[in-house]
Amino acid sequence: MYMYTAKALGVVMAAAVERIVVQATAKEKKAIVAKAKRLGLPISELMRRGATAYEPAEADDELGALADAARIAAERASASIDSALEFIEASNLRIAALEAEAKRYTRKTAR
Repeated sequence: MYMYTAKALGVVMAAAVERIVVQATAKEKKAIVAKAKRLGLPISELMRRGATAYEPAEADDELGALADAARIAAERASASIDSALEFIEASNLRIAALEAEAKRYTRKTAR
């Protein structure tokens, strides 16, 4: 097991004695090993820090807010489309009535 020490700061963290097995693809493992090496950390420390820093609630809250905003925008757009279609239908009825009236008038004057 691994004991992380920060001698420069005079800090000794508790010894890690529990084991967690993490499944990864060969490509993921290679990337993790490379990152740990680049940062000068043991893989287990990198994984602990990553797991500790992970905060899904923030992302979920942000995604939820975006989804709510998208839903509201879609409802507004749908209502606008419905209103426009109602207006077009009423307009078409007015046009049809005017055309019918024009035909009747043309027939009367043609006689």
